[in-house]
Amino acid sequence: MTTTGTTTRFGLIRHAQTIWNREKRIQGHQDAPLTPEGDRQAGNWRAQLMKMNWDRILSSDTGRALKTAERINEALELPISSDPRLREQDWGAWTGKTKIELEREAPEDLAKARSLGWEFRPPAGENRRQVWSRSLKALKAGAINWPGKTILVVTHEGVIRSLIYRLSGRNFLPTETPLIRPYHLHWLRLDSNGLQIERINALALKSGLPPD
Repeated sequence: MTTTGTTTRFGLIRHAQTIWNREKRIQGHQDAPLTPEGDRQAGNWRAQLMKMNWDRILSSDTGRALKTAERINEALELPISSDPRLREQDWGAWTGKTKIELEREAPEDLAKARSLGWEFRPPAGENRRQVWSRSLKALKAGAINWPGKTILVVTHEGVIRSLIYRLSGRNFLPTETPLIRPYHLHWLRLDSNGLQIERINALALKSGLPPD
């Protein structure tokens, strides 16, 4: 899994705001450009993140994640790699819908899906166990390729929640208290004992956005 005695650290952040985020529209594997506010947001994060000792950036291959990584990297000047296994959950037929539209068009299907926890799967999409499995493989590959390094991971809320909720023993049910605060950096580490949580909500990233 990793070189004996080495610990690879991953600092996970979600990409900056996109047009679809602002519209509260589900993106999944589809993409939308960063808003002007999101571009400034990523720029603000540079000043915070450059105070830490990073070795490289690992990003989802979606445009919104890569653009965020590139904006941050204008200050860090690190090698950037992308991995499609770090994409957001595939929302299938619900991609492009807003939550209000789903509540209006398919309330029973949405309520049933939410009650399934880890088995939550939009029509023609993937479930959260699949997101956990592929994102774990991406981090394991990162530890093999860059053992002992400190890696900034620019990804998506669904990926971050799947990793942290699985490691925290959560059932991913709507009745559970949320663990993840918006626009925060979270630390995971991978060593001979496997992937572990180091610290959740370790750093509040300046959003510069109005509250939802």
